Amino acid sequence: MEYIGIVFGIFGLLAYIELFSLKKRVVALEEELAGIAGTASYEERRSLLDAVSGDIGKQVNLELKEDCEDVDIMMYGNTKHGSNTILDADGEWILVRVDSAKGSKEKLIRVGSVQRISLVNEK
Repeated sequence: MEYIGIVFGIFGLLAYIELFSLKKRVVALEEELAGIAGTASYEERRSLLDAVSGDIGKQVNLELKEDCEDVDIMMYGNTKHGSNTILDADGEWILVRVDSAKGSKEKLIRVGSVQRISLVNEK
């Protein structure tokens, strides 16, 4: 019976150590997220959103980040056979109409997933 108590005591100690290290990581992440408003990525996102707000109704070329690529935008929207038109934008999302020879689709894209926006005639 003593061995069962020792085994449970060891498991309890290991669980406490894991919980303590997890708590430290959560606190570090919370501090990092609290300070994100002053970082360069936040400023880039703000400037991108300001640019998008000025381009509502215009045809644009969209470059999305690698992990957020959209097949319709890559295949049709940024080619000579199709276009992307910004319909609306807010703090988190951009509503884009992708026109192609096959028809048009409306897509919601996160502001954070857009790497670059340029006007079609800017090339």
